[in-house]
Amino acid sequence: MGFEALYDNASVRRRDRLLSAEEAAGVLRRGEYGFLAMQDAGDGAYGVPISYVWDGGSRIYLHCAPEGRKLSCLERHPEVTFCVVGATHVVGRKFTTAYESVILRCRAVVGPDEEERWKALDLLLRKYSPGHVETGRLYAEKSFHRTQIIRLEILAASGKCKRVSD
Repeated sequence: MGFEALYDNASVRRRDRLLSAEEAAGVLRRGEYGFLAMQDAGDGAYGVPISYVWDGGSRIYLHCAPEGRKLSCLERHPEVTFCVVGATHVVGRKFTTAYESVILRCRAVVGPDEEERWKALDLLLRKYSPGHVETGRLYAEKSFHRTQIIRLEILAASGKCKRVSD
């Protein structure tokens, strides 16, 4: 399913600040990191900033160690929220901030098959180390056994922004 079919701003309160699906896709493409919000044991909350890559459709990929708190949370509660904040600019004299952000409601899948894990690592390398993909693949081969991949299946997306002139 394409991103546009998942994009729905119906619940965004500030109708004057909506991002189009195309603008939201740009935020996801350009974003350096996102914030993964999860449910912890005992119904507590746990969130972490994390590097990610978007496949251009309905999936976000994350990588992490093969064990830890994040994976324990996802095992118990695979429903998560993932937020990417794009460009921001504080306009002090106007007491406001210009921003753009996208919020994704997702279902997390830990440990996709080996082929998909390699696809995710390749996408991550192309995003974060585009001039070093071949060297990165060699590094990934050596550390593949201690690298976990999390696939976030996007269930719904929305985005908004605030544009401020100086």
